Amino acid sequence: MTEQKIFIIGLPRTATTSVCAAMLEFGFKTAHTAYTNQSMDDAQVIADTPIFCDYQKLDIEYPNAKFIYLEREFSSWLPSIRQLLIRMFKNLQRTDGGFNPTLKRCYNDIFSPLTIDNIEKDEFLQSCYHAHQQGINDYFKDREQDLLKIDVSDKNSFQLLLDFLDIDGAQTKLKGFEHINIGGKVTAWKQIKNPLKVEATQKGKVDRVRL
Repeated sequence: MTEQKIFIIGLPRTATTSVCAAMLEFGFKTAHTAYTNQSMDDAQVIADTPIFCDYQKLDIEYPNAKFIYLEREFSSWLPSIRQLLIRMFKNLQRTDGGFNPTLKRCYNDIFSPLTIDNIEKDEFLQSCYHAHQQGINDYFKDREQDLLKIDVSDKNSFQLLLDFLDIDGAQTKLKGFEHINIGGKVTAWKQIKNPLKVEATQKGKVDRVRL
């Protein structure tokens, strides 16, 4: 099993939580989002913000890291990401509070310009997805050994992940990805109890993460 950092760089609503839950079962210290230097240091596997936005900086900060890009069919991703963005919009755009600065920066960078009108447009959300995907393809060109691309709905994706991480499937009780955060819910990670789970903040406080 690799001791390298592993960054999950799929966009929100591409099954990042399901993959993180699997990583815990594989024995990795895992953070689903990381907003402190401590969480960045402690976790071997990290997903979501700021990972999907800052993967190029992370590649430099953590040499020999591995990256996992999660794909999802638009027919499933579009309604899910739209629901999430609408729910988050007010706190993403507030200047008097709301979400922490790192989370705001990442969402406003990837989904730019982030407006309610744009969130309602399939073409806008698809263009954001494609731009992010193309950036990853360009950055990791000729580095196939460092990047795994999977869609967890594909029956072969779980075995591809095991192979990428050099994990013997016979040594894990898990036989596939658990489908969680279904129906627009985004709270499943909070409910997971595991000693390998790394908290994203320090009792609610965040740092200016060094990158």
